[in-house]
Amino acid sequence: MRKSLVTLTAALLAALALPTQAADQANAESVVVPQVDRRDIQLPKFPSNDFEVGLFGGLYSAQNFGSSAIGGFRATYHITEDFFVELAAGRTKVSDEAFRRILPGGIFTDNQETLIYSNFNVGMNVLPGEVFWWRDTAMPSQIFVIAGGGTTRFNGQRMKTIDVGIGYKVYLADWLAVRVDMRDNVYTLDLLGKRDSTHNFELNAGLSFLF
Repeated sequence: MRKSLVTLTAALLAALALPTQAADQANAESVVVPQVDRRDIQLPKFPSNDFEVGLFGGLYSAQNFGSSAIGGFRATYHITEDFFVELAAGRTKVSDEAFRRILPGGIFTDNQETLIYSNFNVGMNVLPGEVFWWRDTAMPSQIFVIAGGGTTRFNGQRMKTIDVGIGYKVYLADWLAVRVDMRDNVYTLDLLGKRDSTHNFELNAGLSFLF
């Protein structure tokens, strides 16, 4: 009798387990396995080089004198990943052609005067990111703000200058970057016996070498 009860109990337990096993098997068969092709992506790495030198060219818009081509160089030291200091110098030609249409002889002795500036700036990287070139290549990039001061010289005058700006940089390699800058160079100019504060906008682009 006892053996019959044990056999009956085992049969009941087996019968109860069958629906659970069937449900588990059905759920396992209903799981959708995604077929996703994985692709390799080269993760960007910001260069760890602290020193940067570069050449640039662009346009310099001198207030009251129009726009002209400018060229120059810069030397940068990266203090941290966020902050850097920079020495920049540029050279352009300023024309008084607009004044010669009104004033006989114009303002300058010659039709053009050489303008040279040199500034010391402090910059901060505010938006690091990356640029995707092709499907599997990502290049680091940075948006930065910069401000500082220096001197501007032309037409026999030497003016104290304050400059502020914003820029964008893309690293093509650990040692090479493309950079675009937009600046406002502010200085007081003595023009026809009147001193005025002038805003002189500059847009330049160039290559930077890191080491």
